[in-house]
Amino acid sequence: MIKSIIIDDEHNSVEALHEMLSRYCPVVAVVATANNINTAKELINLHHPDLIFIDIEMPFGNAFDLLNSISKINFEVIFVTAFDNYAINAIKLSALDYLLKPVSIKELQAAVAKAEVKISSKNINTRIENLLYNLKSPPSSSKRLALPTFEGLIFLDTDDFVRLEASNNYTFIFLKDKSKTVVSRPLKEFESLLDMSNFSRVHHSHIINHNYIKKYHRGRGGYVEMEDGSAIEVSTRKKDEFLSKFI
Repeated sequence: MIKSIIIDDEHNSVEALHEMLSRYCPVVAVVATANNINTAKELINLHHPDLIFIDIEMPFGNAFDLLNSISKINFEVIFVTAFDNYAINAIKLSALDYLLKPVSIKELQAAVAKAEVKISSKNINTRIENLLYNLKSPPSSSKRLALPTFEGLIFLDTDDFVRLEASNNYTFIFLKDKSKTVVSRPLKEFESLLDMSNFSRVHHSHIINHNYIKKYHRGRGGYVEMEDGSAIEVSTRKKDEFLSKFI
């Protein structure tokens, strides 16, 4: 059983989620509920849950204030919120889960299934630290991504990305230190994770970091010479959009 706590200041939301978990996610045992972060912290210390479901905005502070106040996080976190805002992207960057209200049964079951796998891993605290780091960073600054590889999660700074190359449902990331890593995410997903004012998808198989462009060579679509020595084709369909970022 997955021992869990629901933290939400809306009584109806707590009851609805509790009922859904009981009916559709029997592996989850709800041991307590809280309606503010002060009570939540006490209950976490008392019950040592495997998993918490937490609303983002609550009395006496938000979900991130609670997480900041806990020195060693040994539980998985699923955020449950009515707001699709800046915080959602930080949650995605950190390989954590969130559910938008009203909660879908299928999405809840999928999130719980993923939590089962993650609970056995050793990097819960690292992912929470990564989330809090990204929330503190200015919107225009570099972000740290938690990315799935064959060995587990790897945490990379987006400033170090020279370019990304698609390989079916995987992506090769080429870094400024000349190393590369393959992650279990399609290239398309990075368009929502990266700051696309600093990156461009110049081809269906390539995203490049503007900071590592050495030269653009004209042609029908042209191609970009990168500082790592690679030459990346620019598709004719992407050419105008790409060049407009520099004019």
